[in-house]
Order: sequence, then C-alpha cells, then structure tokens
Amino acid sequence: MSWTSGRTPTPTSTPRSTSTPSHPGVALAALAAAQFVVVLSTSIVNVALPAVAGGVGLSGTGLSWVVNAYVLAFGALLLLGGRAADLAGRRRVLLAGLLVFTAASAAAGLATTPWALVTARAVQGVGAAAMAPAALSLVVRLFPAGPGRGRALGVWGAVSGAGGAAGVLLGGALTQSLGWRSVFHASALAAAAVVVATTLLVPADRPADASPGRGSGRLDVTGALTVTTGLIALVHALATAGRTGWTDPVVLGGGAAAVVLLVVFALTERRHPAPLLPPRLLTTGSVGPANLAMTLVGAVWISLFFFLPLYQQQVLGDSPLRTGLSQLPLAAANMAGSSLAPRLARRLGPAVTLTTGQLTLAAGLLWLSALSAQGTFRSDVLGPSLAVGLGLGIVFVQLTGAAMAGVPAGDAGLAGGLVNTTRQIGGALGLAALSTLAAARSGALAPGHSHAEALTGGYRLAFLVCAAAVAAASALTPLLYRRTADAAPQSAA
Repeated sequence: MSWTSGRTPTPTSTPRSTSTPSHPGVALAALAAAQFVVVLSTSIVNVALPAVAGGVGLSGTGLSWVVNAYVLAFGALLLLGGRAADLAGRRRVLLAGLLVFTAASAAAGLATTPWALVTARAVQGVGAAAMAPAALSLVVRLFPAGPGRGRALGVWGAVSGAGGAAGVLLGGALTQSLGWRSVFHASALAAAAVVVATTLLVPADRPADASPGRGSGRLDVTGALTVTTGLIALVHALATAGRTGWTDPVVLGGGAAAVVLLVVFALTERRHPAPLLPPRLLTTGSVGPANLAMTLVGAVWISLFFFLPLYQQQVLGDSPLRTGLSQLPLAAANMAGSSLAPRLARRLGPAVTLTTGQLTLAAGLLWLSALSAQGTFRSDVLGPSLAVGLGLGIVFVQLTGAAMAGVPAGDAGLAGGLVNTTRQIGGALGLAALSTLAAARSGALAPGHSHAEALTGGYRLAFLVCAAAVAAASALTPLLYRRTADAAPQSAA
C-alpha cells in the first residue's frame, strides 16, 4: 500500500513520502500508544482530585476545571487538529501534538498555583486535539478497508478502553504512593516514550493535495474560532448549571452565545472555499448518523468513569487504590469486546454486531441502576462492570469504523477529528446534565434517608438515564448501515 497521494512519479522524480512499513503492526502499536496516552489523561486525575485540591489550594468549584480545562480544549479543537493533519501531514502533526502534550504534562506536575495547573491542563488538551485525529487517520491509511482494518480498529478500541480504566487505576496507585504530582509526571513520561516510538516506527506521509471540493489547502480560521468558542460556551453553561441551576444568568447567557456561535459556524461552512467541516462530509457514507450515535455513547462513557468511582469511594468506602484496582475487570471486558467486534462483524454482519453490543451495554447500565447503599463490589459492581465493558468495546469499534467508512483519503484526518470530537463533547455535555440530575435526586432523598442512600439514589438515576441514551443510539443503527450500503457502490467505483 502506498503512503503517497496516489500520483505516479516521473523517472526523474522521487516521491516525498516513505514506503509502507514492512511490519505495519509495529507502527500500529506506536499509534495505539498515542491514543492510550490521550484517553489515559482524561481519567487519570479523577481519583487524585481531592489531593490536587489541597496541593494547590483549589476550591470545590475551581477543582472541576482541572477536568473541564482538558476536556474542553481537547473536544473543541479536535476538528482543527484533524484538518491540520490532512493539510500539513499526519505524522508531522502527531509529533507536534505529542511534544506539546509532554511539555504541558510536566508543567502540570510542577504547578504551585491554581491558574498554572488549569492552564497546563488546557494546553494538554490542545496537544491531545492534534494527536488523536492524526493517529487515527494514520491507522486508516496504513490498513486498507477490509479485515485488516477491522482488526486494527479492534486494537484501537481495546487500547482506548484500557486507557480509560488504566487512568483510574494509575491515578489511585500513584496518588496513594507518590502524591498527586506523579500523576502528571507519568503522563509526561508516557508521551515522551511515544514520541520516540513514533519517530522510529511510523513512516512519514505526504500532506493531502488540494482538490476540487476540498478547498485550497488552507485552514478555515473563522470556522475554527466559531466552533471552538461555541462548544466551550455550551459545555461551560451546562457545567455551571450543575452548581447554580438552569435559570442562572451565566447559564442562560452561555447557552445563547453557544447557539449564536454554532449557527454562525454552520453558515460559514456553507460558504467558505476550504471549510473546517465540509457539509458534504456529514452526508458521506454513515458519517452523520455514526457521529450522532457516538455523541450519545460518549456521554455514557465519561459518566461511567465519573460516577462509578464516586459510588465506590463515597458509598462503599473504598480507598483510591482499591477503587482503581476494581476497574481492571471492566478494562479486561472492554478489551475483549474490542477484540471480538471484528470477528463478530464478519460472522453476524456489522448491524447485528452493533446491536448486540448496544443491548449488552444497556443491560449492564440497567443492572447498575439497581445499586444498593449497603452493597459490595462483588454483589453490586462486578457483574454489571463486565457487561458494560464488553458492550462498550463492541460499540466503540463498530461506530468508529462506520464514522470512517467511505471517507476520501484527503478527509481522513478530519473524519478522525470529528468522531473524537463527538465522543468528547458528548461526554462533557452528558456528564454536566447527569451530574445535575444526580444531585437533584440526591437532594430530594436527603430528608428521609441516610447520606449513603441519598447519594446512591442519585447514581442509580444517572445510570438509568445512561441506559436510555444507549437505547436512543441503537435507534440509529438501521439508518447508519443503510447509508453505508448505499455508499458502497460509489466507493467501489
């Protein structure tokens, strides 16, 4: 397989890109490691937050920005990162993002003031926004459509799931043994190792050529600014609503600003010669419905790793280390689901495979909605964790493949950025809304119940709504694969 744009060089010319690596699995390992670092840094701080608050003097309200700063910068800039990867070269953008991420992680570990820590976390998100879409588009270019790509995406999904669970595990272990600063230093060391691996193992690629319908090869700055600020305003409004209520002026003003900015973004994309998110991309193959489903599943994914550790520490009384260790069964199930997904798709078909994953995920979430305030890990958490992990692994692999299916090579980075954007922004929006619902439910139960029972009631409602979100995502499956089938003859041609 060629890593060039497909042109045949003249006898006197030399292609600028390198040849396909003799061992593509080795390159896949380096690229999957980059994705692991991205996901790891989303969850590794969750268990460490109480220690972080004491270390830099953050209040309860300010502490949420240790998470929000990373998620907002990451999710809002993913589209720009994906487009930059298409225009400047995927490997080049991946390495640049890794270097930024490494420096920001080290700075976070050295921070002594709240503003320094929150700023470093935001810069971490900027680096991750360059890394994630560039790495995914390199995987798609390395493995052509077929069983090989299915297996590669299975590895990708397994690593993504493992990164989320490993973040909770390492966060608890490092915080308890070495202190909260080691959490960020570990991210810096991991990213530095991936820089070396990528430099040695991943071949360079040629930037996508500008062509009719893809613009002139320049970035859409107006689109980038409007979509970034619009998404930040929306997520900030929803996050604030969890503390102040939906009628707070800040919430209403942020929501209104988000609507205006996103409308301006949509109008800009229809008229710009080189749009950041070409409207045609959303109608290519199954990109549109796949990303809508990914938004809903992303809300479940982020919320799961937020509420489950809280239940274990605040209700069951587990330590940070024990809480982290208890995520291992979920991680193992997630990796098993990701590995099984390609084989199930070959035997059962992609639609049946995705539906099976969604039903398994929904069943596990319904099981979690029956948590008890007097429960134990073995009786209340272990079983549903296995079902949720297995279902998430299958669903993520199938939706990622569908979101990239039929996308032209010149838009691969953009499509990779979009599918990561919808997962992250869906997670931020979902967590903000579910936190508000859980807090309201716990508050309503507080007068006549114990503190543990009130908290458990809020968590149960959150998991029940998560199950409903998965059911809503499953309703898109027929449309998703019908559009994929319709696009197949055009792709073949």
